[in-house]
Amino acid sequence: MGRPRTNDETVKERLVQCATELLATRPLESVTVRAVATAAGTSTAAVYSLLDGKDGLIGAVRDRAVAGLFQALTAVPTSVDPLADIYALAAAYRRWGREHSHLYSVLFGGVQSFKPSNAVGSSDPVRPLVTAIDRAVTESVLDGETTSIAVSLWVTLHGLVTLELAGALDAPTAEAAFRSTIHATLRGWTTPAVFRSLRLE
Repeated sequence: MGRPRTNDETVKERLVQCATELLATRPLESVTVRAVATAAGTSTAAVYSLLDGKDGLIGAVRDRAVAGLFQALTAVPTSVDPLADIYALAAAYRRWGREHSHLYSVLFGGVQSFKPSNAVGSSDPVRPLVTAIDRAVTESVLDGETTSIAVSLWVTLHGLVTLELAGALDAPTAEAAFRSTIHATLRGWTTPAVFRSLRLE
């Protein structure tokens, strides 16, 4: 009988998970192949054979974060109300961040920067949000340039999620802040006619 294979998908999954946790709390340069292998209870050889070294490992972590957030946002159904859709996407973004705090920190936390890998392709993690904003602009619900609106909303959303993950906001405060701030940001970009109708509600 041949020797059992120890460097398999289970080990690969453990390596990516450990790298995710380390990258969420440490500078990129301190997350070495040895540190990740030790945390995963395996050898450095496993990192090279399964992930082609440190660069491949970091790429796998980032790709997982991108794919996860993209999947969460694309799962949000589209309705006849563009503003409701954007709010639902913002809520899905927040929910994913709360449920995957380590991946969120790696992707958006500013601890280290990543270059998108070719494997990610067109699956920009916030593309569904940009698409919904573009639709709202086209339908004269929002007034402005799509990218500017998207950046404005993302800055607001990212700030809220980051504060929540850091424990700066308790649950009731975070929930109230999310509702009021996202609604206020969207109202600020609405066309005059839509703004007046929202004010009358």
